[in-house]
Amino acid sequence: MTKRIAVVAANGKAGRLITKESVDRGLDVTAVVRGENRTVAPHTLTKDLFDLTDADLAGFDIVVDAFGAWTPDALPQHSTSLKHLADILSGTDTRLIVVGGAGSLYLDPDHTLQLSQADTFPESFLPLANAMGAALSELRERADVKWTYVSPAADFQADGPRTGEYALAGEEFTTNGTTGKSEISYADYAIAIIDEAVATPSEAHVNERISVRW
Repeated sequence: MTKRIAVVAANGKAGRLITKESVDRGLDVTAVVRGENRTVAPHTLTKDLFDLTDADLAGFDIVVDAFGAWTPDALPQHSTSLKHLADILSGTDTRLIVVGGAGSLYLDPDHTLQLSQADTFPESFLPLANAMGAALSELRERADVKWTYVSPAADFQADGPRTGEYALAGEEFTTNGTTGKSEISYADYAIAIIDEAVATPSEAHVNERISVRW
């Protein structure tokens, strides 16, 4: 049976590639957008994320949250948007897969130090990292939603190549053993997102944060 997937904020850079990967895999894809659908999704739900209702997302097997906010006044929406989607999906079997950030990955096995707290972390990215980290912390408290939070590598390349390969990791920051770098393209990240979306129940990372890199 073909899985039904809704990609929220599908017109964004990550959302468009996740949508394309979904369509290429043969999933039944709906782009959730505020305006004109600029994706390859065959179905469109034109609605603001904050106006979505239970009825709008009923019947989907997976909801991918590709929402992003970048300006200082909008950063709190990482928490409020995620809470809204979680509230809608509360108590259902629909999986919520979140396009996350790298700043909240841990640098130590005891999980006491995050990447965003390192001296080398770019100061300009700190407000965004803190906002996304707060949203993840709040999501961790939700046992009523089948969520998965997917952190990209530190160097998240919007125009990077689609190699078809990635390495899956967990809560801790990792680098490529050959290059010593933490990198991933949006295109390969999209592959990881859809791999998680179509995973069998025994292989899915439900109520977990995972991370991907090359």
